[in-house]
Amino acid sequence: MLLSAVSHYKNAYAGLSRETWLLSLIMLINRSGTMVVPFLSLYMTSPAMGYSLSQAGFVYGCFGAGSFVGAYLGGKLTDRIGFYKVQLVALLGGAVLFWLLGHMHSLHSISLVTFLLSLVNEAFRPANSTAIAYYCSVENRTRSYSLNRLAVNLGWAVGSATGGVIARFSYAWLFRVDGFTNFLAAILMWLFLRNIGKTVAMEKKSSAGVIPQGDSVYRDKVYLYFIVLVTIFSCCFFQLFSTVSVYFKKEMNFSEPGIGFMMALNGLIIVLVEMILVYKLEAYGKPIKIISWGVMVVALYYLVLAIGPVRYWMAVSLAVLITIGEILAMPFMNSFWIARSRNHNRGEYAALFTMAWSTAQTIGPFLTAQLADATSFRFTWLVVGLICAATALLFRFSRQFA
Repeated sequence: MLLSAVSHYKNAYAGLSRETWLLSLIMLINRSGTMVVPFLSLYMTSPAMGYSLSQAGFVYGCFGAGSFVGAYLGGKLTDRIGFYKVQLVALLGGAVLFWLLGHMHSLHSISLVTFLLSLVNEAFRPANSTAIAYYCSVENRTRSYSLNRLAVNLGWAVGSATGGVIARFSYAWLFRVDGFTNFLAAILMWLFLRNIGKTVAMEKKSSAGVIPQGDSVYRDKVYLYFIVLVTIFSCCFFQLFSTVSVYFKKEMNFSEPGIGFMMALNGLIIVLVEMILVYKLEAYGKPIKIISWGVMVVALYYLVLAIGPVRYWMAVSLAVLITIGEILAMPFMNSFWIARSRNHNRGEYAALFTMAWSTAQTIGPFLTAQLADATSFRFTWLVVGLICAATALLFRFSRQFA
């Protein structure tokens, strides 16, 4: 059995390009400093800052708004100047802005710098997605994106766990460490991928006269419908890293390290399971079916939370549940958009996909924070769970995907 497990792991990782591994390594370094975002709501509502949950939701909304603008600009710039330059500038800019944000104290200054930080950081994602698509084959497309997600989530696990401990003693150090990892990732990209970046730029320049001018993402009605559903789903999913953490802290009295461990568990499960599961499911059939299963599992997470208070062990079990939903949904969402794009418009498709998640970061936490303040957390989870379940059914049965 051990030999069989080793063989499955070997097959799941086989055939991926050197560049794909390098991009994932850089992503791992960058995301290992993921400490500010998961603890932003707790930071804002801490005694030292003294802001309300609604004000924290507003700042998180600014983060989402910046992400939306950054995703659009990142996609446009990627198609225009290439994915290497966009990624390098985004990493360096993110480092500076993380350090600056840690010194902001008024609501206006925090909101402004948060907006700029998320704009710069989110410009990285369409460029990174386009880079992965450039270096992968059709046969290993989903696994290439899963490797990148593995790096993101392993980094998330390290960052969340470490961040929980750091936040226990000093929120200020969260900003310093997050900025440093951005800077280190930029150095690694410059050292290992700068020659590759020059090659791609020359290819774009030599083919500039023959690039088709049509095929706009905004004329792809199936993809636009898909993006609407992704946006609704991500509005629900993002509660895990914003309002849910406040709920666990304020109503369940979980500690910051305990909350950080649950966030880290999410990443560790993805690291251990996702590549093998995606490898097995790649040949199953339409990605939309698998996506619908994953979205329904995420809905179940919130519906269970709505039933009533949970003990810590139950919250940990639910963290495992929502991670399974994430593994089923998100890698195949990437497969869907990349299959509908072409080399000349891939940045545009990637930008719209990223903008869907950015929109969710803008309106999701803000609206649920208002709803939780006006009603209760349990009612909020019920609403989120029902919306997510309806979205799963739309993924599964809509004629658009027939």
